[in-house]
Amino acid sequence: MDGKYKISNPEGIYFITFSVVGWIDVFTRDRYREIFTNSLNYCTEKKGLILYGWVLMSNHVHFMCKAEKGNLSDILRDLKRHTSKTILKSIEEEIESRSKWMLYLFKEAGAKNSNNKEFQFWQQDNHPIQLSSNEMIDQRLDYIHNNPVTNGIVSEAQHYVYSSAIDYYGEKGMVEIVRIE
Repeated sequence: MDGKYKISNPEGIYFITFSVVGWIDVFTRDRYREIFTNSLNYCTEKKGLILYGWVLMSNHVHFMCKAEKGNLSDILRDLKRHTSKTILKSIEEEIESRSKWMLYLFKEAGAKNSNNKEFQFWQQDNHPIQLSSNEMIDQRLDYIHNNPVTNGIVSEAQHYVYSSAIDYYGEKGMVEIVRIE
């Protein structure tokens, strides 16, 4: 992996993206979104993840974060591992119109990656970008919050519930964050 995509500063704030393999629109169902948001909350409450901003789209998630203590790479690895196993289990157990198709694609992706036993849910890389200035922080936070607006899902960022935008408008969102002032 290229050195610019490593989490090298344990004190740094990073912009992180997780993308579903094949850009499959998994997060169009409430149960999968709930698995992800519950897992994100668990990481903030129990693993020391400090979350400054986030948005969950249909096939990817962006967030700005750092580790309170410990290793951010380990927290992200655990978050990806847990969410992928839990979401795949839900897809297998709670049959929906796309279940067979999604499982087929996740199995195909897993077969191409020697790090997996069977399925691959998330793309391998996260491309963490350290945010080293207030300008970079402001730009990424704006990007995160306006992603649903740009995609035509909502007309105002604070109306998208799967985002921290509402927290920056003085209300409480569904995932615990630390506001950047």
